[in-house]
Parts: sequence; structure tokens; C-alpha cells
Amino acid sequence: MTEDTKADTPLDSGRRKFLNTAGIAGIAGAGASLGLAGCNKADDGAATAPAKADAAHAKGSVAAGQLDEYYMLSSGGHSGEARIYGVPSGRTLKRIPVFNVDPMSGWGLTNESKQILGTKADGSLKYMTGDTHHVHGSYKDGTYDGKYFWINDKINNRLARIRGDYLETDKITEIPNVQGFHGIFPDKRDPVDAAINHTTRVFCGAEFHVPLPNTPKNWQDGAHYGCLLTCVDAESMDVRWQVRIDGNMDLCATSYDGKLAALNSYNVENGLIFSDMMSAEHDACIFFNVERIEAAIKAGKTVTIGTSKVPVVDGTREANKDPKTALTCYVPVPKNPHGVNITPDGKYYVCAGKLSPTATVIEHERVLKWFAGDVKEAKECIVAEPEIGLGPLHTGFDGKGNAYTSLFLDSQVVKWNVAAAIAHYNGDKAAKVVLDRLDVHYQPGHGYASMGETKEADGKYFNSGNKFSKDRFLPVGPLHVETEQLIDISGDKMELLHDHTAHPEPHDAIIVRRDIIKTKQIYTLEDSPIHVKGFDDTGVKRDGNKVTVRIMSVAPTFTPSEFVLKKGDVVTVVLTNHDKVEDLHHGFAIEGHDVNFIVGPQETKSMTFKVERPGVFWFYCTHFCHALHLEMRGRMIVEA
Repeated sequence: MTEDTKADTPLDSGRRKFLNTAGIAGIAGAGASLGLAGCNKADDGAATAPAKADAAHAKGSVAAGQLDEYYMLSSGGHSGEARIYGVPSGRTLKRIPVFNVDPMSGWGLTNESKQILGTKADGSLKYMTGDTHHVHGSYKDGTYDGKYFWINDKINNRLARIRGDYLETDKITEIPNVQGFHGIFPDKRDPVDAAINHTTRVFCGAEFHVPLPNTPKNWQDGAHYGCLLTCVDAESMDVRWQVRIDGNMDLCATSYDGKLAALNSYNVENGLIFSDMMSAEHDACIFFNVERIEAAIKAGKTVTIGTSKVPVVDGTREANKDPKTALTCYVPVPKNPHGVNITPDGKYYVCAGKLSPTATVIEHERVLKWFAGDVKEAKECIVAEPEIGLGPLHTGFDGKGNAYTSLFLDSQVVKWNVAAAIAHYNGDKAAKVVLDRLDVHYQPGHGYASMGETKEADGKYFNSGNKFSKDRFLPVGPLHVETEQLIDISGDKMELLHDHTAHPEPHDAIIVRRDIIKTKQIYTLEDSPIHVKGFDDTGVKRDGNKVTVRIMSVAPTFTPSEFVLKKGDVVTVVLTNHDKVEDLHHGFAIEGHDVNFIVGPQETKSMTFKVERPGVFWFYCTHFCHALHLEMRGRMIVEA
């Protein structure tokens, strides 16, 4: 640790030794519990006088009947969903089904959702699982516009889009030629046309090497393996192009001028086993020159892979030695970096070290100068390497020149100044780099600041997403909830406001001002081309054994309240909710037939199923809607 770091914020050496021994043991696979079962509050600096704790909690609370200042849009990990919390309260507001099946809403069960998710020839879902890691929103003028949010699926390599007006998934695209799709980020403006100042692309980084194409004859030869960056059209959700690179891409950041996408990358050796991945002295932060890539594609300097028709250009180091024609720039960073973020002023990228106690600060203009041939070596794009602590991962910004980085091994969030780090790198040893440290509980993975991924970073809150929560909440068996800790970063010193829980296992998130997200409270009837127009449009329509039952709901009744089918019929129920009252949803479930979904005011959904046994089967409203909610039901009669 540097002398200025020691002097600025001394760290409890006993705690660091304890946590780091546990962390290193975990990395080695020797201690699944990470040695934290006996951690108490007494040695970690978090316990404070009751009065001070009460004051901090008051800052992070929202009174009954009052609204939060921000939305936090979070990934759900291997639940396959996205989640929305209120900030500062930490209240769970919504769980958005994306790649998972959700019987409450009917996602993955209704015909509309299955069309978005993708089905096999027999009508069953193509995939039943998902692993979401990163959520990011669309931009205009360098800040969120609330139109769209995108989220990845690492298991099945899909990109999903969530509409900002309904906060529901509307499109999913499967990305060809890749595995381990992990980091995503939309562009903040179109770099080709300066008049377009909003998102037109979403960049998707693949983490795992796969044979290209993925055929048996390519399995044995490592030279056939590679990773691809993918560009997806923000509106159509079609795959535009791909770039083959050296290394395994992790996270992504984009520049405010739209010219560059940056992805931190480990395993630049292109190794297939662990020992081969650790031979090089450095890994890289790879910068992609978007305008040059699209010019190369337009000029036909592409190949295709296997059956995919997506154009692919060569972004490997060997093919991009001349900066003046290069599509990519590999800036060397310490081994196994994790996380890259851009400062709100658009001047610097911070790439975290993970296995190094440092962060690497890379200047945007120098990268552009490298592409112009005015900077000789890519390493000259580095302007600082501050030593900030053990296990740095994710960095957020406050808009005041300060960075906040999660330290996985130290179980801390560290506040440091970017300008001071640059000054220190240039020889000013008196520059005060590290400004503050705050203990968190425990092993923080992801961290993010309010509006911190925009030019409007406001320096109010930082959320530390911690992977371990032992001792923090009531025990509920072996699988613990995770700890989300909200930190006030508005002052010189960080202040822990409160903990809130997160069902396992979230990853990254963004904190968006509430005025940006403008949701509709009632659906538009015409959103669905099959909506039931009114009473005269209800009833049963038969075509052989294919039957359509059109139903409308108005609390507390379904119309029709009964319908007759025959054993063996393949039935499609179309239900339109004609109520226009905000928050008045109706559920629709049929006894014994695995039918269950809800419809909001003025919404239409449909579901197809087969009736295979005669009898009377009640259908009923599952979502409380009216004083006569229990009476809101009808009969499905199946004749032999």
C-alpha cells in the first residue's frame, strides 16, 4: 500500500488479515464458508452509538405514503429475472419476469410471452432458465431517457429488452456464435451521425471461448476457439455485427461521444485451461472503434461463421497492429481485471484490478490519439494506477471527481479522487488519493452510484451489493438472502444508512431518478390485435377440435360465465380486462388444467391448452379485485 493511502485512511489490520485469509481460502477452494461464520459487529467499525444509527436510518427511510427518490433496476442472477427497488427505502417494488417462468403473471405460460421467449416446434419453451447479470438503460444527451432497459442471459446467450413505460419485457434476441454472454452496455449516442444523440446500439461481450464454428472437427484445436463482441440494434433487436477478439470479455462501458466501446478482458492468451490463462504478464482493456468497425463491414471486410449470416470482423491484436487502421486497441492492465466504468465527464475509464490492489485509469482522448497514430504505445493511454485496496471490482462516481470502488477481499467500499490519482502517478506524492473507507458486510461484488453511469451523476447514494449476509438478518436455513447496503456519499465521509435484503443472487444494477421513468398505469386496449372488443365479441368459436373462447372481465364478472367444450379440444382462451381503474387486475385460473395468468386494466392475454377429461372445472379470478372477488368465477364444462 502506498504511503499516502496509509496516512489517509488506516485500515484495521486485524480485520483485513482475517477477511483476506478467508477470501484467499475461498479462491483456492479450501474454505466454502469463507471463514465468516464467527464475524460479529464488534470488530468491524460498523457498530455505532444508537443515536447516530437512528439518524442514519432516518436518512434512508421513506415515510408511509411518500415516494422514493429513485428506482433501482437490478439483475436477479440465476432466477432469470430483473428486479426494481425503491431508493432510498430499499422496498421491493416489482420483480420483472424475463427469462424465467412466472405463474403469477403468466410469463412463459401465455401465448404472448411464449412468442417473445421462443418456443420449440411442439410449442414448449426453447429455454426454461436464464442468468441475468447486468441491466442498463437507453440514453439521450448522455443521460437516461427511460425508454428501454436491457438485460443479459449468460446461460443461453440472449439479450432482453424491457419497455420503460410498462416495465415489462417486450423482445428477446438470441446471439449466435457465443457462449457466456456477460457484459452489456448501450451506446450513449450514435457515433456515425452526430445529429443522433441517443442510443442506437447495444454492445454484448462474450466471456467464454468456443470453437468458431462450433463443430466437432474444431474441438481439439485451440486455434479455432475465440470470443466475439456483438452489436445489437436497439430498436429492431436484430444482431448487426460481431468482432473477434483475443481474451475473455467481462464488463462493458461506452463513451459519451459514441466513438468507443470498452470491455475489460482477461485470458488474452486465449487459453482453454486455467494454467494457460495465466501465462501473460498483463491482460487488457479492449477499446472498439465503432465507426471503423462499421466502415469495415460496409466495405465487405467480413466473414461469417457457420450457419450464421452475421458479419464478423477481425479485432485480434495480430490483425490490428497499425493504429491508423486498427479496429481495436488493447490497453494493458493487471491480470484478471474486473469491471470498467467511465467517469461522468467522459474523460476517463476506470478498470479495476481484482487480483491487483490497483485500479487503472485510462484517458479517453489518448485512446483516440492512439487510433490516430499520435500515441505510440497503447500503455501510454494509462494516466494513473492508484493503489486502493484488495479485490477491487466495480466503480461508481459522484459527479464531483470522486470514484467509489468495491473491494471484495477487504469487504469495503473505498472513496478515491481521480484527479489526485493522476497527479500522484505523475509524481506528486503529496496528492491525497484515498479519501475514505467504509466496511460493508461482507464480500461486496457490485456497487453503483445514483445516476452514476450518466453525465448527471448526483453524488447522493452508493449501493453496495454484498454476497454474504451472515449475522445481518434472521436465519432462514442454508440459503441466505444477500445484503444490499445503501451508503450516503453526499458528504466528505461515507455513511451507511441501512441494509435491505435481496433474494439470491443479484449482480449489477443502476439507480435512476424517478422523474425519468414515466410508467403507464393502464394498458392501451389496442396494444393487442386480438383484444375482446365488448360483450358482442365474447363466446366460443370452433374450428374442428380447435376452439377459441373469448372472454371479457369487468369486476366482479367474467362474460361468458360458462362455456362448453369436448374432450380432446385444443382451447385458446383470450381474456381482455375491460376495467379502467388503476391497479385493478384480474387473475384467470382454471382448476386442474395448469392455467394461470393475470390481466391488467385494458390488457389482453391468451393461453392455449388441451382438455383431456370430461367434467366441470371452475375458472376464477386469482387477483383480488372487488368486494365480490370470491364470487368472480365461472364453469368450463367438458363433455365426453
